[in-house]
Amino acid sequence: ITNTLCHPAGGYKKIFETCEELNEPIPAIVVGVIPEWLSGSLLRLGPGLFEVGAEPFYHLFDGQALMHKFDLKNGHVTYYRKFVKTDAYVRAMTEKRVVITEFGTAAYPDPCKNIFSRFFTYFKGIEVTDNCLVNVYPVGEDFYACTETNYITKVDPDTLETLKKVDLCDYLSVNGVTAHPHIESDGTVYNLGNCFGKNMSLAYNIVKIPPTQKDKSDPIAKSKVLVQLPSSERFKPSYVHSFGMTENYFVFVETPIKINLLKFLTAWSIWGTNYMDCFESNETMGTWFHLAMKDPAKYIEHKFRTSAFNLFHHINSYEDDGFIVVDLCTWKGHEFVYNYLYLANLRENWEEVKKAAMRAPQPEVRRYVLPIDVHKEKQGKNLISLPYTTATAVMRSDGTIWLEPEVLFSGPRQAFEFPQINYSKFSGKNYSYAYGLGLNHFIPDRICKLNVKTKETWVWQEPDSYPSEPIFVQTPDSVEEDDGVLLSIVVNPGADQRPGYLLILNARDLTEIARAEVEVIIPVTFHGMYKP
Repeated sequence: ITNTLCHPAGGYKKIFETCEELNEPIPAIVVGVIPEWLSGSLLRLGPGLFEVGAEPFYHLFDGQALMHKFDLKNGHVTYYRKFVKTDAYVRAMTEKRVVITEFGTAAYPDPCKNIFSRFFTYFKGIEVTDNCLVNVYPVGEDFYACTETNYITKVDPDTLETLKKVDLCDYLSVNGVTAHPHIESDGTVYNLGNCFGKNMSLAYNIVKIPPTQKDKSDPIAKSKVLVQLPSSERFKPSYVHSFGMTENYFVFVETPIKINLLKFLTAWSIWGTNYMDCFESNETMGTWFHLAMKDPAKYIEHKFRTSAFNLFHHINSYEDDGFIVVDLCTWKGHEFVYNYLYLANLRENWEEVKKAAMRAPQPEVRRYVLPIDVHKEKQGKNLISLPYTTATAVMRSDGTIWLEPEVLFSGPRQAFEFPQINYSKFSGKNYSYAYGLGLNHFIPDRICKLNVKTKETWVWQEPDSYPSEPIFVQTPDSVEEDDGVLLSIVVNPGADQRPGYLLILNARDLTEIARAEVEVIIPVTFHGMYKP
């Protein structure tokens, strides 16, 4: 996957530009032949509005949520997009300014108010954003667009209409949940969130939302906290973006990227602080792994430790012979990777983009292996006896277990990120293949496949083309793990006529099956799903 592509023309800047929503779906021009079984919708989310009037959004995760849909039917394709009508978006449109503070952009008090009314609005507390630009997932019969706060937004996957804003705090004691829930085949949803409790005790809660109810009532109303995981620091939770789940266990990786709660709760409304200002690094803790049993739900007291890294995306986890294998997209060190994702950095010329990435944490795909049963007398010896991995776990004299990974992929400033697998068949199970978006100095410019058993890699790339996270769709009745297609939205800003397209690749070898081209540029998207 070592990348030779360079981007001196800077075409990637175009995926960070505001676009308009569409009034109706537009037809795509198909090159190649779409498999006749492929009938459904690719739904994706990302930012689509990068400024409000003269006020810019500063960070990659600030732009207003735009929902995209490619519909596939009988070999024909249409493309549609709509802004999610969140409070953040609607109020910004109404007041023509940034009204709600986003991840890296502070909203300032209404300039029309006098000092007294401004002073009193500070005591209403923090207005948390509902800008759901990260992902979309099913809960029962419904679909929710989400970010990482306590607000999720119910959307209609057919019309892309915004249906309602849901505050998870009404149902659960969490301050927010990740944009990466795990969903079982029966529709049960698991997620993980920070919780700062009544007595300022801090923990991480794993929550469970049941599948569709017999009486058709809302499953979210029946959601509950399953198990609580402790925090390494009393007032500072770690940033959590995703978690792992095997058939019987949850895996939570607590990284040294900390949220300074005191700063978050005090400075915010008064100083024009944003979310990014509240992060800090713990330079001494390294990284902690936590295990919890699923049923009966209980925390397992082993103290797994390793060196510092950032983690956004779990690839997959599974149990094997008394061990838990955990595959991760890591970034080495304790400096926060999001520091490098300001729009100003991403819109720089290629030489500057490369220079910035030189200083940033380095990406690496790693496999960690955790022993489920730990015996004190094995101190100083490697506890891992799986024949196929070089990952180790060693009990130290203080009772902690030190983990060293096996490296599955590593290339300088070449990340294998936004990982996807054959989720419906292999989530939480022993698997062979991961698919990912290749980031070249943070710029997405290829689609990759990784055999996690042999480390073999495959790549799809074209000059000046910027793909998105590849989503795996399995061929009906297939037996092989990689029998299916990958769907990705690609932008080639320099193209004469149709700069945006849906790309359909054979998941076996990453050869192109078809593309469906449209006459609009499509800005960056983060995550999404295929709805058959």
